[in-house]
Amino acid sequence: MRDEALHPSSATEPGQQPGAASLLDVIRSLLRELHPERRRPLAVDLDSDLERDLALDSLGRAELLLRLSRAFRVTLPDRLIGEAATPADLLAAVQAAGAARCPGATFPRDEALSPAAEPHGAATLPEVLAFHVRRNPDRPHLRLWQGPDHETIVTYAALDDAARRVAGGLLEAGLAAGGRVAIMLPTGPDFFPAFFGVLLAGGIPVPLYPPFRRAQIQDHLQRQARILSNAAPEILITDGEIKPFARLLPGLVESLRTLTTVEELATAAPLAATVPATGTTVALIQYTSGSTGDPKGVTLTHANLLANIRAIGEALGATSADVVVSWLPLYHDMGLIGCWLGSLYFGAPAVIMPPLSFLADPGRWLRAIHRHRATISAAPNFAYELCLKTLRDEDLAGLDLGSLRVLTNGAEPVSSDTLSRFAQRFTAFGLRPSALTPVYGLAECAVGLAFPPPGRGPLIDWIDRTALSRQGEARPAAPGNAKSIAFAACGRPLRGHQIRIVDEAGREVPERVEGRLQFRGPSATAGYFRNPEKTQALFDGEWLESGDLAYEAGGDVFITGRLKDIVIRAGRKIHPHELEEVAGSVPGVRKGCVAAFASPDPKTGTERLILVAETRLTDASARAGLRRTLAEAAAGVLDQPPDDILLCPPHTVPKTSSGKIRRAAARALYESGGLDRPDSIRAQVAGLALAGIGARLRRIARLAREAGYAAQWWAVLVGLGIVLWPVVIMLPRRAWRHAALRAGLRAFFRLTGTPVLVEGGTATPPAIIAANHASYLDAAVLAAVLPGTPVFLAKHELAGQAVAGPFLRRLGTVFVHRGEAAGVSDADVVLDRIRAGEQIVAFPEGTFTRTPGLLGFHLGAFMTACRAGVPVAPIAITGTRSLLRADQWFPRHGAIRVHLGQKIAPEGADFHAAVRLRDAVRAAILARCGEPDLADEPVSLPAAPSAPG
Repeated sequence: MRDEALHPSSATEPGQQPGAASLLDVIRSLLRELHPERRRPLAVDLDSDLERDLALDSLGRAELLLRLSRAFRVTLPDRLIGEAATPADLLAAVQAAGAARCPGATFPRDEALSPAAEPHGAATLPEVLAFHVRRNPDRPHLRLWQGPDHETIVTYAALDDAARRVAGGLLEAGLAAGGRVAIMLPTGPDFFPAFFGVLLAGGIPVPLYPPFRRAQIQDHLQRQARILSNAAPEILITDGEIKPFARLLPGLVESLRTLTTVEELATAAPLAATVPATGTTVALIQYTSGSTGDPKGVTLTHANLLANIRAIGEALGATSADVVVSWLPLYHDMGLIGCWLGSLYFGAPAVIMPPLSFLADPGRWLRAIHRHRATISAAPNFAYELCLKTLRDEDLAGLDLGSLRVLTNGAEPVSSDTLSRFAQRFTAFGLRPSALTPVYGLAECAVGLAFPPPGRGPLIDWIDRTALSRQGEARPAAPGNAKSIAFAACGRPLRGHQIRIVDEAGREVPERVEGRLQFRGPSATAGYFRNPEKTQALFDGEWLESGDLAYEAGGDVFITGRLKDIVIRAGRKIHPHELEEVAGSVPGVRKGCVAAFASPDPKTGTERLILVAETRLTDASARAGLRRTLAEAAAGVLDQPPDDILLCPPHTVPKTSSGKIRRAAARALYESGGLDRPDSIRAQVAGLALAGIGARLRRIARLAREAGYAAQWWAVLVGLGIVLWPVVIMLPRRAWRHAALRAGLRAFFRLTGTPVLVEGGTATPPAIIAANHASYLDAAVLAAVLPGTPVFLAKHELAGQAVAGPFLRRLGTVFVHRGEAAGVSDADVVLDRIRAGEQIVAFPEGTFTRTPGLLGFHLGAFMTACRAGVPVAPIAITGTRSLLRADQWFPRHGAIRVHLGQKIAPEGADFHAAVRLRDAVRAAILARCGEPDLADEPVSLPAAPSAPG
């Protein structure tokens, strides 16, 4: 029986054209690898349709172009990925390319540039550009990759000149201040002046995804109409190729009245004076969805963007000496803000490559890094996988990646396995594993939110799979165990930004407990453009919902999945990407074309786990075998198979423009009957209904237990306070007062089920005790464990409080001022107490925050120690932050550990000796507190109870 999919009725004899037979052999070889399960040999001719007959998607086409380039030793144009319809088109391109050989890996190096200043005072993006135009007009800003041997250099002055011409044209076209301008342009010379031209003219740029293939331009524009209707632009800037098709848009988008190109706009007189803008002016609307659902246009001001760029630059140590290489799309936040606008701000040259150029040959990305001695680059996880899959060592001969110091992995789930294999493979080409940098961000926070310390390399956390899915706890587990799962650390929040993990009730959870990730900071959006419902759902008071699930450990954040994608089945949380990765590795399934999602049972309402996998198998017995294999593979990961497994033809699973699985769209197709439904794997409706009810009851019970514990905690605290306050006030001797307080606090920790473990040496006077400050509980913990009559330092404002003032005075507390002048007399009081043989307790951080980390130490306590000639005993307190964070009054279960370090004696009495003593004590505490180093984090002194050092 003839296979119509691979044997078209009209065929061209290969022998009629030179090279045809070799070309068809390359295609057949690729097709055999793509579907090895086919029993009959594949027949392909020059008239076969690459998409309809051969089912080659964009990545398949990219792989085919790469193989043809190697086979014929030619350089094929990247546009063939979208434009070639048949093998005949590819053959014509091969013949036109002639005998031109692919470029080697040896390139001339760029000349070193002089350092450029950073525009610290700029409040808007046009001010950043103007700053560099004034100081470095001829400095190369962009190198636009337009072919293996062709790059166009754009200086700051050239960008400014072109942008002013575009701005003049926009004003002539009637653009008003605050008007939206849609930009639907591919990565190329026109995009950059279009973007800045809109800003200079006082408009708001709205970058949109350009069409991938000429043949699908009309369909693409119709899909973008929903986003355009939400953005309501009056002007659309596109190119000459798209413009004729775009004429249908005004009929779909009421606001749109002008379709134009950069070339047409540039004929106007250049803008003389920039339309005024401030930091609060909206600088960008970035759409994160909308082609199928409600459009979500993230509004970002100039202040949002610059705060994020500066914070990322600080986290990476970015300077004008860096060189950035990027192939990321300019309609995506990581390419637009992270790579282009970031490099523009710091004066670092940026090599910009079209995404299609990377897809056609991933080696171009790495060769561009080599050629330009790039120090910073970025890509999502799939790009690293593509390099591992397609690049041969002979393709990379002479490649040197030693210049890279930062290679970020973000924008989609980071695979620890990918990180490991990429580091192992490319270490031979000079890559330092420490350059690999998993990061986390989202469009609602401009682009970046959490970054690890530069040069640390990937930090992988192996945790117990069952504990995470059933209890939501990230319990450490043995690496590589079948019952464990790995997550990559994405670092800590950028400077000025905060992250918290909360439960279903919105209460912050302890470390290593999974919950919803919320954030806030100067980069956070004010909401979605013209979408009040989505904006309302985005905010939880001052905090914004990320939509992600995560846990924190050691100051790092670990992303475990998307909240909307999590499947709760029989009380167990299932992370779809984990199941998708396993299913995609099953022979017969198209890798990267699998979707796992939850769908309610129409009869019972309980959630079912659905797995959709693309395959080219058509034989019924083969499909049944594949379904069994998928069920077994899923059961190996989840201990139970999915409720429904659907085997669908290629191009069924919906994806975003960047290749991410659109699980919500897949679920909608499933529930509307848009997907074929095979028989259910297990008939367990009743069992799942009962399990679902049980899961809900367990969640309610857990919330009730937590609320009960909090009520008990506060009842014990208030009850003991009522007893202890008069006792401390009335007892005649200070030693008795401290003994009563110590006994009361130990009873408090015992009655609330809070174990306090003390380890290490002893803190005997004379000495100053210096402890880290993480929670309201720290002083109570030390008062409970320290012997004798320690003297605590407290801020002077507490002395005037009716309840705290008399209580603390009876304990011998020294009240200190924050001002410099008063601080001198306070130091003399503390010095006298030390000389009298008393033991001083100080918190040198002076305050605490909700973010895990050891802040910088003030010098006061250490200057006093040097003057008195007494040692300092470092104490590291762990666990209190998770129990009761700053700004939180809902206590959590947990344990507290107190480590008493060895005393450190001063080496002198001068200022330098105090600095050395401070640094030595801080290093000892940092080594034991289990939190990251936040020495450079600026923190304002709070009004909350704390003890300054």
